[in-house]
Amino acid sequence: MRKLIFGINLTIDGCCDHTKGMANDEVHDYFTELMRSVDTLLYGRKTYELMFPYWPEVAKDQSGHTKAINDFADAIASIENIVVCSRTLNKVDGKNTSIISGNLAEEALKLKQQPGGNISTGGVDIPSQLIALGLVNEFHIVVQPIMAGAGRRFLDDTNMPESQQLKLVDTKVFESGCVALKYVTQ
Repeated sequence: MRKLIFGINLTIDGCCDHTKGMANDEVHDYFTELMRSVDTLLYGRKTYELMFPYWPEVAKDQSGHTKAINDFADAIASIENIVVCSRTLNKVDGKNTSIISGNLAEEALKLKQQPGGNISTGGVDIPSQLIALGLVNEFHIVVQPIMAGAGRRFLDDTNMPESQQLKLVDTKVFESGCVALKYVTQ
């Protein structure tokens, strides 16, 4: 069965607002490697609209300010994209992008049972639901050395039916002070 992998950037106080924190080359390199290990991206509408068409355009014209940003754009642009359960998005652009709707648990399980590489999810709403359903197998969390003080918090509105025990399997400390934590479910 394919693994469902969740990746996110957080400030030290748990903020996951994309306008807070920093996007440096080390973080882009880390997530580029993660994107190269998957062949499907599973996003909600909001995250999809933040990521696309921005990253494919950067990949097409190599307009990132650094090699790390261009490499991340190339990795993102080469992966199949699935927008989940969108009520307001009727059409998506891109040759490798589709929309699925229906019961999230059923749709995610179908994807996990299909042949192929691992699946990545990001953002907040859809991943929070997938986490609460116990469907996420790996967590890649980059903690940034910033106190945002305000903004959306990770898992703030998530009702977990029970706690989930995770096992820390890898850490990486960046020169910038960011720390990457990789957890797997037990």
